[in-house]
Amino acid sequence: MSEARDHGGDPWPVRPITNFLAALVGYVRRRDQLTAGIPVLPVLIVSLVVLADLSGGAGMIWLPLLAVGPALAATTNEPRGVLCVGLFAAVLGAVLGTRDGVPGRELAAVLSALMAVTLASGLASALRRRRERVLAAVRSVAETAQHALLKPVPQTVGPFRVAVRYSAAAAEARIGGDLYALVSTPHGIRLIVGDVRGKGLPAVGTAALVLGVFREAAYDEPDLLAVVGRIERSLARNLGQDDFVTAVVAGYPTAGRLHVVNCGHAPPLLVRACGGVVAVDPPHPAPPLGLRGLADETPALQELPFADGDQLLLFTDGVTEARNADREFYPLAEGLARHVCDEPERTLTALHGELLAHVGGRLHDDAALLLLQKPAVAVPR
Repeated sequence: MSEARDHGGDPWPVRPITNFLAALVGYVRRRDQLTAGIPVLPVLIVSLVVLADLSGGAGMIWLPLLAVGPALAATTNEPRGVLCVGLFAAVLGAVLGTRDGVPGRELAAVLSALMAVTLASGLASALRRRRERVLAAVRSVAETAQHALLKPVPQTVGPFRVAVRYSAAAAEARIGGDLYALVSTPHGIRLIVGDVRGKGLPAVGTAALVLGVFREAAYDEPDLLAVVGRIERSLARNLGQDDFVTAVVAGYPTAGRLHVVNCGHAPPLLVRACGGVVAVDPPHPAPPLGLRGLADETPALQELPFADGDQLLLFTDGVTEARNADREFYPLAEGLARHVCDEPERTLTALHGELLAHVGGRLHDDAALLLLQKPAVAVPR
């Protein structure tokens, strides 16, 4: 390509075009309410290229860079916005090319390339919008499935106050293999928190199976170990040899007593009203649900005193195995001791926020937290 020709008497004054571009940029900036629909950054890029050409006077060196505008618009805007940026760049390119004396064939080649980039960018924008719509539909289905599978837990269930936090590792799906449920039954409050081996749709299917059996057995079986046995038998019929579910099943059959059955899961943390956080270790290790046939051990029922003001935190390994950049695990017991208060929702909000800060903003595994509190009874005056 030839260099731009030097015209001693420039018939194209620079100041009016510069003023026009400045006014256009200022107008775009003032329309804040339409920012989402206006390709602000691509217009600014085109404007900067034009200003560089006007100040340097080297037309063909700068004119090909006008294609950056529509290419950038394709990443954030709809096809109509991309075409508008492309036409805007083409008009300015034609004006500048004529002003700088660019030969007709070379200018036509530059403008043709600019329009080709614009059309390709418009197509890319349309495909991007289509993928976004598909992803939005998938998210909607996932959210519906999550609401059906992990039903919202009310803040007050029987004599307890409850708070739940759940984060799926697959943020786009918003659902994973961790499970939790809390139901009020004729045999008292019963709850389960578990973790399915694996991820994706197979893990979701297993979680749905466990929760379905638990919700039915929790109403039918007066003994908590019988509830666990029902889940075990169902999984034995439906899971593969390498699949299993770790879980903690708890119940509150009588005032002041809490029953806990741990099936290969992380021990819950008990917060006493008098202070202190202790792990509720099982009397002896028991295999996860679905693997009882491979071991001789069976789960044991553990009874704990659970007085007014006590709290119990159940969680999955996505919490305890969360690591920071230095590969350090999150100290859950210490974090709970720092943030525990009389409001379970506030406690979990602070704990979950600290957990995300520890890992840098995003968890790499599904994580569930369920905090159960027996409120202290106010002493009448």
